[in-house]
Amino acid sequence: MKQKSCFILIDGSNFYFKLKDVGLKNLLVFNFSGFAKTLAGKDKIVSCLYYIGAVKTDGTAKTKILFSNQRKLLANLKKHNFKYSLGFLLKSGGYFHEKGVDVNIAVDILVAAYENLCDRIIIVSSDTDLLPAIKKAKEKGKIVEYVGFSHQPSLAMIANCSISTLLKKEDLNGFIK
Repeated sequence: MKQKSCFILIDGSNFYFKLKDVGLKNLLVFNFSGFAKTLAGKDKIVSCLYYIGAVKTDGTAKTKILFSNQRKLLANLKKHNFKYSLGFLLKSGGYFHEKGVDVNIAVDILVAAYENLCDRIIIVSSDTDLLPAIKKAKEKGKIVEYVGFSHQPSLAMIANCSISTLLKKEDLNGFIK
């Protein structure tokens, strides 16, 4: 029997804030390759992608720190053989909001499904904006796995994905140095 293959797609902002909720927030030392291997199990990993809004510095101390930390995160991802896809950050009302990230994830789900690049698509995100792409991937015969967090699961993602895995803090401790 042929070994199954998988794509791993991580919504960076969603992932960071869910980790922060459980007290794990240092992605600069996160073992992404170990995490990916755990998610993939026996399947061959075709691609690992991390999606994030690009920080642009406006000269303020806060954006300089954010920019520097994002560069360190991207270096850590590269070290773990993860590719990254950059959306952008829009500042409004004193807060930054990601733009373009969900669209990038949805497009990659559809490309993986329609170009038959893998058997299984693992999505680490609780963002229900991805549901139309998920449904299309399933129509194309792909297994779509939702990876969320037990303290805040997305019931819509659970209902619409082929498989669901809900992580607890204990599941993630080994990936933080």
